[in-house]
Amino acid sequence: MYPFKVNNPTTVNAAAQALAGGKAAIIAGGTEQLFFLKAMHSPATPPETLVNLKSIPGLTDIKEEGNTLKIGALATLTAIANNDIIKSKYTALAQAAKAVASPELRNQGTIGGNICQRVQCWYYKADNNLFPCRRKVSNGPCYALLGDNRYNSIFGQVNTCYAVNPSDTAPALLALGAKIVTNKKTYNASEFWSATNTSDIEKTTVLALDEIVTEIQIPAPAAGTKSAFKKFALRKSFDFPIVNAAAVITLSGGTVSKASIALNAVHNLPRKATAAEDSINGKAINADTAWDAGVAALNGANAMPQTPANTTWDTIGNKYMIQIAKVLVKRAILDCR
Repeated sequence: MYPFKVNNPTTVNAAAQALAGGKAAIIAGGTEQLFFLKAMHSPATPPETLVNLKSIPGLTDIKEEGNTLKIGALATLTAIANNDIIKSKYTALAQAAKAVASPELRNQGTIGGNICQRVQCWYYKADNNLFPCRRKVSNGPCYALLGDNRYNSIFGQVNTCYAVNPSDTAPALLALGAKIVTNKKTYNASEFWSATNTSDIEKTTVLALDEIVTEIQIPAPAAGTKSAFKKFALRKSFDFPIVNAAAVITLSGGTVSKASIALNAVHNLPRKATAAEDSINGKAINADTAWDAGVAALNGANAMPQTPANTTWDTIGNKYMIQIAKVLVKRAILDCR
């Protein structure tokens, strides 16, 4: 592992100052940061210092104030999954938090870290930077195009990168209309993730070097609203998602008066499924309408080229992800009846 020092600030401002020079990085739960440094995935200069946010008080609170749920960025995924208010009123988020990794990692990992994690692609995350891919080198190739792309994007590339955002909580927050609060400003969830608006091609958010997520705010759902989250992974107890989906549905008089649906692990960024929302709005929820919405959610999806059969890493490609995503959207909607 790269050597590093640890800074234990007691205020957010002190943490931001420590990050400003570009030679430090954040550590919170550490479930991704330490793994990334140990595996030496990146050719970038490693941080000299890790700024430990856990030494800052007040960032773990979960509370309702007025019509807003406020979650501190250092609240653990376990705390979120087990919180009675979140389970009853913001169900998709509780289910998403419970679906992350293993119990041990959920006990340590934070929601702030979960929404800020790096993209997932085994070429990008190969040990010792075995593949200097486009995500790391400005003129580098995307190895997934001609290699094993069974878990890569089905909605095309961003800057020739076909990696996917693996966060489980991201689609739930996006569907719930969350806001991400930092020490500098407040973002709508739809504005928070980015693969293009930064000079650092490895980043996945709009955060500046000295910007820190401090809180997540979610508006109280309207009467008659239910939500649900679904995930498909090879090993339910540990793996990153192959596809996940969240639905937030408001019913009035037996029909959908408002729908908010999001997908993740299918593209560089969490993806709002507006076509699925339009498909289900004004209709009763049943197997047929939910399936139609699932189909609509995948409008524009395209499988990557399948690896030629004569290569040593022959794979099935990622076309199967499209069908899985349709089914997950359908099931999430049906759970909102």
